[in-house]
Amino acid sequence: MSGAQDSRARVARRIATAAAYGGGGLGLLGVGLVGLLLTESRLAVQAIGVLETVPPKADGVYGEAFADRLATPRPPLVLAVLGDSTGAGLGVARGRETPGALLAAGLASVAERPVRLVNVARSGGRSADLSGQLEQALRHRPDIAVIMVGANDVTRHSPAQLAVRQLGEAVAALRANGCEVVVGTCPDLGTIKPVRPPLRWVARRLSRQLAAAQTIAVVEAGGRTVSLGSLLGPEFAARPEMFAADRYHPSAQGYATAAMAVLPSVCAALGLWPEEERPSSTVPGETVLPVAVAAAAAAGRAGTEVAAVTAEGAGRRWALLRHRLRVGPEAARDPGEASGDTSASSHAGAGDA
Repeated sequence: MSGAQDSRARVARRIATAAAYGGGGLGLLGVGLVGLLLTESRLAVQAIGVLETVPPKADGVYGEAFADRLATPRPPLVLAVLGDSTGAGLGVARGRETPGALLAAGLASVAERPVRLVNVARSGGRSADLSGQLEQALRHRPDIAVIMVGANDVTRHSPAQLAVRQLGEAVAALRANGCEVVVGTCPDLGTIKPVRPPLRWVARRLSRQLAAAQTIAVVEAGGRTVSLGSLLGPEFAARPEMFAADRYHPSAQGYATAAMAVLPSVCAALGLWPEEERPSSTVPGETVLPVAVAAAAAAGRAGTEVAAVTAEGAGRRWALLRHRLRVGPEAARDPGEASGDTSASSHAGAGDA
């Protein structure tokens, strides 16, 4: 594992441990940077602007035609979406263009069964808001929940350990109610063009550390994660059509790309996606890793899924990395990693710069 990933793994484990045990005072920023970053944040907000819209409603049943084909119709699968504006679909004009609608339609096609979408995500949502959203979602008894959260925790300076604990508690509550969970982790905010150094460097560091810590908490709570690093990454930076008017939220094309990255994990969580056969012995390129190492690798590789596995004879948590869909360009690598690295980081495929 490269030096950058080793450092990220250590910090992510510290955050996740503090979250699990209620530790306080764990910060990722030095006090001397706070004033500078607040000034830079205000300038970035001015450069980005604010969308004067609300996300379109997309709740409803998708794939109803499949019910007519079944001799014994089954009730629709229930998909709940929780989180922030990314989950809500801010930046598009039609409900069918939101990530929830795209996921519901895709899931219905794979399952050949109707899917009912319940979207409780809200613009500006943080991890602290998940408990309220959870209460709304559980009324509908979801089979699968997708959570997209983290960006506002970074931009609004939420304590990392608190945000991670809140996310882990939401995942645990959903799992306790028999709901599978897929979390799209915090995107790499350091790739937003209107954000300039030094805020860009700090935003990248904080968002990737939070994404790694989120992964640890989610996997240990029984869910799985998908890295959304490239949601605002190199491919998006090179293609303006991927952004909405504020150059921050994705456009319809951007949300489609993100949904394509998450859908395979949603299907796999429900047992609808063929799982690759595991080798009977360790082979080069083995992707079963300690969860903190897997989390650090995934944070720098967009489209990487991390899910828990239990290694026979081992009493600790392990995770399996899968790169189900390539989102970013092959050449884009974590700038903190050596180009010749063949360790855990290389297993996940291409990703963010």
